[in-house]
Amino acid sequence: MGKVLVLNASYEPLNITSWRRAVVLLIKGKAEQVEHNGRQIYAETPLPTVIRLRYYVRVPYKEIPLTRRNVMHRDGHSCQYCGCLSDSLTLDHVLPRSRGGEDSWENIVAACVRCNIKKGSRLPKEANMPLRQQPHKPHSGLYFELAKHIKSGVHQEWKKYVIGG
Repeated sequence: MGKVLVLNASYEPLNITSWRRAVVLLIKGKAEQVEHNGRQIYAETPLPTVIRLRYYVRVPYKEIPLTRRNVMHRDGHSCQYCGCLSDSLTLDHVLPRSRGGEDSWENIVAACVRCNIKKGSRLPKEANMPLRQQPHKPHSGLYFELAKHIKSGVHQEWKKYVIGG
């Protein structure tokens, strides 16, 4: 039936949970419903899409791992040189490893095979292949996850709870 955005008491996004877990939190009185999609769980009980905890929860900062999957999500599954969408994207080091480039969020981008080969061991400027956007480390794992759900078009009501949404 879908996922539910869980907000802290301060309306900051905390996590994404299953609708079943969200309903349990509502029944136990630990959360209140903020948004629903109009679908019903039971008669006169709408299916929640956003809930807010009644108490504040302190959350420690989590580092987002540098993985192929996360780079692809950050770059929207498109080549950062030509913009094409492809199932066979590769990872490209902006500053090539052969020239001292490291594995970091700021140095790796998604690239199609054609552009990766064309660029070779050169800098984007040397290859006359400017980046569509500068690679950067995502700010937060949760906001990163929220962006994926919002971009999919399924949870547009979540947009107003994301900073800059």
